[in-house]
Amino acid sequence: MTKTFKLTMEYDGTDFCGWQRQKNDRTVQETIETAIETMIGDPVSVAGSGRTDSGVHALGQTASFACDTRLDGETLQKGLNSLLPDDVVILGCKEMDASFHARFSSRSKLYRYHILNRRYPEAIGRQYAWHIKRPLSVDKMSAAASLLTGTRDFKAFEGSGSPRAHTIRTIHRAEWKTEAGGYLSFEIEADGFLRFMVRNIVGTLVEVGSGKRAPEDIHKILLSHDRSLGGPTAPAHGLTLVEVRYN
Repeated sequence: MTKTFKLTMEYDGTDFCGWQRQKNDRTVQETIETAIETMIGDPVSVAGSGRTDSGVHALGQTASFACDTRLDGETLQKGLNSLLPDDVVILGCKEMDASFHARFSSRSKLYRYHILNRRYPEAIGRQYAWHIKRPLSVDKMSAAASLLTGTRDFKAFEGSGSPRAHTIRTIHRAEWKTEAGGYLSFEIEADGFLRFMVRNIVGTLVEVGSGKRAPEDIHKILLSHDRSLGGPTAPAHGLTLVEVRYN
């Protein structure tokens, strides 16, 4: 009996070369597909909600797959967690309607980027935040981030090699928050993201926060459609896919 399942998972991206299966590198997709095949005895193709980059983490990545099995979602979840390495955990496995697809059925995605903004780094947690010594103005970064919301062409924040039909995306919210211990967090939710889009935005906002450019420069960058006018690409290890939302 063919069933369609939705997986919700958490993973530490430090030792993965991203989500998407690659020929000679360790990826999340291949790791999960191998575990499922071990359980059901047949190869499967697992579709992720999106392709997280090498080094990017997830608290709520989703994926879908179809297979011929008598097992239910709870049994699959338990079995997969017994087979998977410690840096991947299946938080949920639910049988869905056959029309469900982790990517095409999604409504929005929420990412969070962490920065440690103080003179000295930290030993524990260093793989989850970008350490920046120079002071950053959260007020200026927040002002710049507010100019990103709405439906716009984000070609100027797109990394090369992005698989897409167009570069129009709708950002629902983009907010900075201060946290204890010198941490800053940036949350951005949109209907979809281009390759390196969040990291390119963060790198540009950090330049605003350090005084290298004004908040209103965001307008000029967006209208230019020119990636070279934006800031650097923020390191991957500070980025986490928090949640994928569905109707």
